[in-house]
Amino acid sequence: MKNYLCLLAVLFLYATASSQNSLTGNITSKNTNDPISATVYIPQLEKGTVADFDGNYTINNIPDGNYNVVFSSLGYASVSRKLSFTNRETVTENLQLQESAVEMEEVIISTPFHKLQSDNVMKVERVSTDELRASGAVTLAEGINTIAGVNIISTGTGIGKPVIRGLSSNRVLTYAQGVRLENQQFGDEHGLGINEAGIESVEVIKGPASLLYGSDALGGVLYLNPEKFALTGETQGDVSSSYFSNTLGTSTNLGIKTSGKKLKFLARGAYASFSDYKSGADYRVTNSRFNEKDFKAGVQYSGIAFKSTLRYNYNRSNIGIPEEIGVQSRSKDLELPFQEIDNHILSIENTLFFNNSSLDVKAGYLFNDRREFEDEPDVAALRLKLNTFNYDLKYHLPQLGNFETIVGVQGMFQNNKNEGEEILIPDAKTTDVGVLATSHYHLEKVDLQAGVRLDSRKINSEAAGSPMDQDYIEALDKSFTSFTAALGAKMDLVEKFSVRINLASGFRAPNLAELTSEGVHEGTNRYERGNSSLTNEQNFQADLALEYRNEHIEFFANGFYNAVNNYIYLAPTNEIINNTPVYNYLQDNAALYGGEFGFHLHPHPLDWLHLESSFETVTGKLDDNGYLPLSPANSVRNTFRVEFADGNARKASSAFITLENTFDQNNVSIFETRTAGYSLVSAGVESSFTLNKILLKVGLNGTNLTNKQYVSHLSRFKLDNILNMGRSINVNLKVEI
Repeated sequence: MKNYLCLLAVLFLYATASSQNSLTGNITSKNTNDPISATVYIPQLEKGTVADFDGNYTINNIPDGNYNVVFSSLGYASVSRKLSFTNRETVTENLQLQESAVEMEEVIISTPFHKLQSDNVMKVERVSTDELRASGAVTLAEGINTIAGVNIISTGTGIGKPVIRGLSSNRVLTYAQGVRLENQQFGDEHGLGINEAGIESVEVIKGPASLLYGSDALGGVLYLNPEKFALTGETQGDVSSSYFSNTLGTSTNLGIKTSGKKLKFLARGAYASFSDYKSGADYRVTNSRFNEKDFKAGVQYSGIAFKSTLRYNYNRSNIGIPEEIGVQSRSKDLELPFQEIDNHILSIENTLFFNNSSLDVKAGYLFNDRREFEDEPDVAALRLKLNTFNYDLKYHLPQLGNFETIVGVQGMFQNNKNEGEEILIPDAKTTDVGVLATSHYHLEKVDLQAGVRLDSRKINSEAAGSPMDQDYIEALDKSFTSFTAALGAKMDLVEKFSVRINLASGFRAPNLAELTSEGVHEGTNRYERGNSSLTNEQNFQADLALEYRNEHIEFFANGFYNAVNNYIYLAPTNEIINNTPVYNYLQDNAALYGGEFGFHLHPHPLDWLHLESSFETVTGKLDDNGYLPLSPANSVRNTFRVEFADGNARKASSAFITLENTFDQNNVSIFETRTAGYSLVSAGVESSFTLNKILLKVGLNGTNLTNKQYVSHLSRFKLDNILNMGRSINVNLKVEI
């Protein structure tokens, strides 16, 4: 602790002695020359301002260095400029923004060079939680299902696991508060454990991101961006509430944030409660009810050359475990069996800015306490405690010509402990360490990015049970290493038309469940037998993305081929133990291929009109020609949307109608059944009003408006012929001060 305080003192002295620079300028419309009250933001510093009605802006206290500055405004294409600051100078940047179909483009945080998506070498999908909420999503997991190429494995409405291009569970890594989320995510019945309150946006990397994040990012990354702090000198508060007719559910959250010149603070609390959901056949799915409490807080110190952010998140989820259609009830009180899960996330992020470079130091402590109650509401039959400490150090080297380079080291220390009568996985310790280097090369019409990484994972588990018992688990001492690399290019072949090509390798070390399981997994109704001889999954993916955009229309076409060596999967045997079918963990080479295609029509001067359409497809096969399990069906999503910005008492209004067509899923594994296709209709309206300094947002939306009776191929209730949710009419209300 003494050494840490000394380090902070040195950093403070350095910060106070550093140069202070300023950025100023004027922003106008390229079409009309009128001034624009645009947002000006420096992502790496988390500093920003809003231009006044004449388009003028100023940002002070900028440390020496090179930074991306993002200019954005509703109805205009966002612009990123790389600007240099040194020797207490004032930099002037006047800019004209072009009207565009792509509005308010945001900086992508999950990739290392802080680029706008239009400048990024790697294709990343981004959606705000406001958009997800307006679509009628009950939970964050359900909301990301609207992103092309992303699906969820669902257990009712309370549990959803992300699926990216056919890969899920430990093949998809989730990041929250800038640190990797660890919460026993290997099981299909284990949800995210994150509430959407206090989450500003979701970013999805579709494809191997092991170069950036290590093991478990073989299939992709779900990156959850926490809400930003208020701008300097501002204090804000808001309260919002939603009602969902299908589950008689309510969700409420309250937040406040305030910022001075150097110190910023925010806090947010949320509570949600839902009864059993009603299917399209008008029966309620017994014990699919759940409730959730969530609290988030953050404090940030921002000096001239030093920035430190501390965040904390506590989440308590109580989730019913449905077993059969039984007593029909609207009660929200949990019945046996149910899960009770606590998630704690404490993270700290420090950035030190030098004259031409910077150092990022992130650390996170996570505690997951998972309890399952089966026969008694006060005695947990299964209790798993997972303690995780992870760290991430990245040094942004001085820019050398057109080269930007980052080197870093990442790691994790993890301890899993059982405290219940049942043992799902043994007590174990896991240690990760990885080193990486990645570089970006920028030319006028070509951007190149490449990198390499070396990782090592060590797993030590204790023996569990008696050697005389059938479910005895032997002690394990295993090490896994892997080398990964990535190479990508973005090329602007002609004006407004770009091509991205990315080649990347990834890996995933087998998890504890796959290596050591020996017993009944109650949540899945399987007797699972692990395989201690499993080796790394190693993959190579080629990704091609084509994009054309102008002020009226945007087209995109993304295709991929993903070859996975030693793919780990569960296969049924002919054995029955304790009246439960036995499944073994096996390995075989596999391949997945497909893509996403779509367009967005936004004709000017009809700024209020939007027509969006997307198609997604993925096929996964093993080398023996069998199909991979839990592969999402092909689907088409069409949305007609109108938006009006009045600028008076009614600030903005919007309305949408969406038709989602999911096709038959006939490409199933040998132990799955086919799933019929279906079509779902949703619609909604939203308006915002201002009264003095109070902003009121009111929204009304409906999902599955035709009350369609259907079952998703990725629903874990499919085996029991339990339908998905029927019609729901939802009301949203938000007040901002």
